Amino acid sequence: MPTAAASSSHASTTVEDVVRRRSGELLELSHSLHAEPELAFAEHRSCAKTQALVAERGFEVTANAGGLDTAFRAEFGSGPLVVGICAEYDALPGIGHACGHNIIAASAVGTALALAEVADDLGLTVVLLGTPAEEAGGGKVLMLDAGVFDDIAATVMLHPGPIDIAAARSLALSEATIRYTGREAHAAVAPYLGVNAADAVTVAQVAIGLLRQQLAPGQMCHGIVTDGGQAANVIPASAELRYTMRATNSESLRALETRMAGCFAAGAVATGCEHTVEETAPAYAELIPDPWLSATVRAEMLRFDRSPVPEEVEASVPLGSTDMGNVTQVMPGIHPIVGIDAGGASIHQPEFAAAAAGASADGAVIEGAIMLSRTVVALAGDAAQRDRVLELQQRRAS
Repeated sequence: MPTAAASSSHASTTVEDVVRRRSGELLELSHSLHAEPELAFAEHRSCAKTQALVAERGFEVTANAGGLDTAFRAEFGSGPLVVGICAEYDALPGIGHACGHNIIAASAVGTALALAEVADDLGLTVVLLGTPAEEAGGGKVLMLDAGVFDDIAATVMLHPGPIDIAAARSLALSEATIRYTGREAHAAVAPYLGVNAADAVTVAQVAIGLLRQQLAPGQMCHGIVTDGGQAANVIPASAELRYTMRATNSESLRALETRMAGCFAAGAVATGCEHTVEETAPAYAELIPDPWLSATVRAEMLRFDRSPVPEEVEASVPLGSTDMGNVTQVMPGIHPIVGIDAGGASIHQPEFAAAAAGASADGAVIEGAIMLSRTVVALAGDAAQRDRVLELQQRRAS
């Protein structure tokens, strides 16, 4: 009988062969998603496209996973080690796939298709998760809360970026909409009869600007005015802000939220307005990459002659926030950054959107799928690591 090591080695070769054999279909998927960008919770075409190839392969697809119209769960195999692969496919308003979620989805599908070929040999159940609304809305958080991840022992995905990072981190994040309500008046005839909601916005933003000097390391805030009035000659009776707050961890984020709440209240106190603060989406926790899985991905990056940033500087590389952080808070998981050539541009820039359908992005789809699938194969074939993640999953379930 072949040894576990021999079986794992054969499976590693098999999954790479599968990805390369199906590379044309994966790149077609990436380009199709890129050509028809859809926003959070409205990714109906993208959701359908992302599940099509695995459905053809025999995956059992559950639509509306977690009660979300544009989420799905596609499952193959019956092994005791259940591994999730997250596919994101939402785009950004105005600039399309400037975060490269088309690359994420296509590489996730490639990973799932590859692992299906070795699932029986490795005792795997492969779960491809269509996770909507990462950019705004926290699809993974909602799916976690609904129990979609309950039986999964470890979860993997990747994200494109300007550089390679094996053990990528992210910041905790929360978003809020702040509404001020005052009273209209003619701006020239009787301004003293008005209560100016736009002035409340100004006071709040000045307070936030002054607060920035005292923010703790890793804390940051940024926002926009979404309503500042309708006519220059009318004292605005309503105005609205939308702010994002970030911090290195959830505890620091809660402290920042408290201080920001004081700034929002200051606008109301100074002007006599009423105000409300409403959380617009579930909070994102900081991403905690699993060390063993991250080390395995690093080795895969090096095998492809990529240059991941050194381990000692990974934690200091500035990153954004992701709802994958919430997943890694409850189970082993990874969210490596796979570099593409965007001519010096970074994510959320129009130039990056253009690059997300270029040759370098195509390489990231194929190499990324190979790296993730070989990482899962390594996990399944390493008895100690396999037992570790299974034991953690059993503890969660008990």
